[in-house]
Amino acid sequence: MSRAHLPVADQAAVRRASLRLVRKDTRAFTAVLALNAAAALTGLAGPWLLGRIIDEVRAGSGVAAVDRLAAVLVVCASVQLLLARWARYVGHRFGERTLARVREEFVDRTLALPANVVERAGTGDLTARGTADVATVGTTLRDAGPELLINAVQFLFLLGAVFFLNPLLGAVGVFGLLPIWFVLRWYLRRARDGYLAEGEATSEVAEILAATASGARTVEALRLEERRVRASREALDTARRTRLYTLYLRSVFFPVVEVAYILPVAGVLLVGGMLHAQGVMSLGSVVAAALYLQQLVGPLDQILVRVEQLQSSGASFARVEGLAGAPRTSAQDSPTPTDDRIDVTDVRYSYGRGGEVLHGVDLTVRPGERLAVVGPSGAGKTTLSRLLAGVDAPTSGTVTVGGVPVVGLGPEQLRRQVVLVTQEHHVFLGTVRDNLLIAEPGAGDAELWDALAAVGADGWVRELPEGLDTGLGADGRATDGHTTDGSQAQQLALARVVLADPHTLILDEATALLDPTTARHTERALAAVLEGRTVIAIAHRLHTAHDADRVAVMEDGLLTELGTHEELVAAGGAYAALWGSWHGGPGGG
Repeated sequence: MSRAHLPVADQAAVRRASLRLVRKDTRAFTAVLALNAAAALTGLAGPWLLGRIIDEVRAGSGVAAVDRLAAVLVVCASVQLLLARWARYVGHRFGERTLARVREEFVDRTLALPANVVERAGTGDLTARGTADVATVGTTLRDAGPELLINAVQFLFLLGAVFFLNPLLGAVGVFGLLPIWFVLRWYLRRARDGYLAEGEATSEVAEILAATASGARTVEALRLEERRVRASREALDTARRTRLYTLYLRSVFFPVVEVAYILPVAGVLLVGGMLHAQGVMSLGSVVAAALYLQQLVGPLDQILVRVEQLQSSGASFARVEGLAGAPRTSAQDSPTPTDDRIDVTDVRYSYGRGGEVLHGVDLTVRPGERLAVVGPSGAGKTTLSRLLAGVDAPTSGTVTVGGVPVVGLGPEQLRRQVVLVTQEHHVFLGTVRDNLLIAEPGAGDAELWDALAAVGADGWVRELPEGLDTGLGADGRATDGHTTDGSQAQQLALARVVLADPHTLILDEATALLDPTTARHTERALAAVLEGRTVIAIAHRLHTAHDADRVAVMEDGLLTELGTHEELVAAGGAYAALWGSWHGGPGGG
């Protein structure tokens, strides 16, 4: 299957998203700006008062004048410290609230993505965006954003103070900062693309590692170790090159900046000394201007560090915000199916550049029917189930429910119509109750126990120390809570399906991890619970076909037989051969 990367937001979209987040908490953002401005204004008093002390001493003033000015300096410094801490506190709270909104939007957008979009993009890209990228954005909102505001205000006020003392000294200071301006422009032209490439390479590494780890047994069985190692090395080499490039940008940017810090102070001392020698400026004013520019180094250094960090976080935010541009079908745009009938008409399908795996399949699934789809491995059963569930769209032909293309339904509407359950499952970190309420948040305890009983899981859940309130480890890890084995995790997944209550349920080897006795009990229990609903079972165990209303036989991407179990056994075709080999003899029953 060919990979299709999720979109990345452009700079205009990122700016709009940033403004939208600010508007949602305007009061806090305004308070951060006001407190930072007040702290910066208070901080300007220090160098000016020190210059006054120097001038007072040179003028012959006594100790009392120096003590008075020193006391004012201490008060101003204390007030500045309190205002700065208050500004950081408000800024961090603003950042945490904004980060919460970013996380919530990311989850909402992820859940709204059509299944085929997620399948094409791969889990690695979403994982990297939801973890590393969101964490980078969070660090920026919590730390870099407030710090950048604080230091930007301080920088402007300090530079303004130098111009206030003497416009010529202010111009000298600005001229000394020009090398920083030029290297900053050079850096910014290259940084965003560099960090976007680094983020994409990181996603590719995550995707390859996740796919290799989850398919480790398949890799070993097919002796694909060398191929997977080679693919991993290629992805890691690409990631290394992208990281070395961004490192190169930083290694040019920061040394130039460090050298350039010296120029404004040196220039002001040189020109200020000449002005003082000519009697144009007092020594105190020259010292105050030099101190202002020396203080300028701190905020400017922080601004440049944060600007560098903003390039990384801006690229991360573009990847997070990019989900807003992913293709989706809203509930408002998709028509409502007229009934529960599923029609597959002349469906063909091929994976990417591979050969065609379905060759003109026609099938009608009647509402309330139990249909079993059987056939040898590679016959196209799983592919058909993915098309029926709207995970993939057919290359040609149509798959409709109630006359509406399945792939045209919005995610929420699709889940109410068709649910695909595979042998893949997940145990979420939380209690048994939490794991079940995901499917139906409004369900009461009685409904939860009924769902567990329907899939034969109520027995072991009642034996847990706290029943429904017993904590479960994520994916069954004992370190996080009660350990669940494969069959228990699968029963929880099936119980969620019972609670979701769709009109059509597709079981693609959903009971593969259960022993035959438990599997048959679970399937029959599900059939009883879903009475009047459509069940399509992709079956390897032919007892499922025996219990079905009709059986569809897939061979080499074609639907070759369709009928009841008795009709197909009597016909003596492919299904009869499968039944005979599985049941111990021709036509055995």
